[in-house]
Amino acid sequence: MASQSEQARLGLTTTTLPSYAHKKASTDPPGQFPSPLVFPPHHAHRQTFIILHGRGATAAEFAPPLLDTATSAGEKLQDVFPHAKLIFPTASRSRATIYKRSYTHQWFDHWHMNEPAKRQELMRAGLRRSCEYIHGILEREIRDVGRENVVLWGLSQGCATSLTSLLTWDGEPFAATIGMCGYLPFANHIEDIARGSNSDAEDLFGNGDDDPFSHSGDEDDEGCIFGREDSVSQDRPTQAVAFLRDEIEIGGENRMVFQNIPVFLGYGIEDEKVPIEIGREAKTCLGLLGLMLR
Repeated sequence: MASQSEQARLGLTTTTLPSYAHKKASTDPPGQFPSPLVFPPHHAHRQTFIILHGRGATAAEFAPPLLDTATSAGEKLQDVFPHAKLIFPTASRSRATIYKRSYTHQWFDHWHMNEPAKRQELMRAGLRRSCEYIHGILEREIRDVGRENVVLWGLSQGCATSLTSLLTWDGEPFAATIGMCGYLPFANHIEDIARGSNSDAEDLFGNGDDDPFSHSGDEDDEGCIFGREDSVSQDRPTQAVAFLRDEIEIGGENRMVFQNIPVFLGYGIEDEKVPIEIGREAKTCLGLLGLMLR
């Protein structure tokens, strides 16, 4: 487990419910990720859960009801996993377009949930920053407790961020990803490319003779163009994930590591905020990309 000095350097704060119950989200500087709330394990540290809240919430608001929820047998999360450290990050505050540009905690900006295919450009910058941030937490926890003992978990927009972080992860496979009542950003484009049913892949990688750069001499000896593998050598799922990586301009290698990480998706059919149809679309996309869905 990381030392206190290491936790301080990483911005991790170990706390308990009473110490943050009255934390005011409005004091968080715009554009910065507040220190995550970290609940130490009841016993020796053997697992880590990284749990992301939904849009408009904070870790301080999200953690208490989750930790207080009990199973039919009366067991709570920390009773069932006494060796798990629970990390609750908080999204940075930024202007939300649909809220007339007022500030809120959100992992990324986006348009209305009943029109998920519109204004998708709003998601790019926030998703890149949030995925890089979550990747950093994953890397540190994997170093501390081992890749087979780290779980990434998200609700609503936190689910969307978890899934995007999963698809763009280029480290070693970790234990699992859990998504609750969420969706997959750019799902319509990802599905089209994975099915081979539109020209998004050609728009991204070039389409032969119509591509002005296809014979420009900018290819290296291994057939790469501008650092990306030539689409001719990529299967459709790989092209779809390469599209996502390019869309949010995130670095790293497109290693398709997520195909070796189990994913569980859960949904409430009466969810009033996120239509279940886009949850089902996420499931379809992930299946096309070769994920191990549970």
